[in-house]
Amino acid sequence: MNFVSIRIITGDVARLVDFYERATGVRANWATEDFAEVRTDSATLAIAGTRTVPLFAPGSARPADNHSVIIEFLVDDVDGVYRNLTGFVEDFVTEPTTMPWGNRALLFRDPDGNLVNFFTPVTPAAIAKFAR
Repeated sequence: MNFVSIRIITGDVARLVDFYERATGVRANWATEDFAEVRTDSATLAIAGTRTVPLFAPGSARPADNHSVIIEFLVDDVDGVYRNLTGFVEDFVTEPTTMPWGNRALLFRDPDGNLVNFFTPVTPAAIAKFAR
C-alpha cells in the first residue's frame, strides 16, 4: 500500500488552491473547476469543492471543519519560509520553533482554518530520518 494524497473539501476551491500555490511554490494541476492537485515528489494535496462530496456520499464531508488533522510539508529552510510567508499568511499559530523530536516547525492556518506545518529537520537524528 502507498499513501498517495490528502483531500481538503472547501467552499472556495480557487481561493484555497491559490493559497497553497503561493505557500508552497508549487503550481496546481486542475482537473475541473471543482478539483485541483498540488503534487510534490512524495504526496499530493488534493483540493475539492463541496459539489464533489455527493459523488462519495452526501453529507460525508464539510468544508472548513477540520479540528484534528495537520497538513505537513518538509521544507529546506523553515525560517526562510516563515520570512517569505509573513504578510501573506494571516494566522500564524507558532513562529519557527525547534521541537523535542528534532524538527524546526512553523504552524499556521490556511484560509479554511486547516492547520499547516512546515518543518525542517535540524538534529542529527531528525536529519537522518528525513534524508532524501
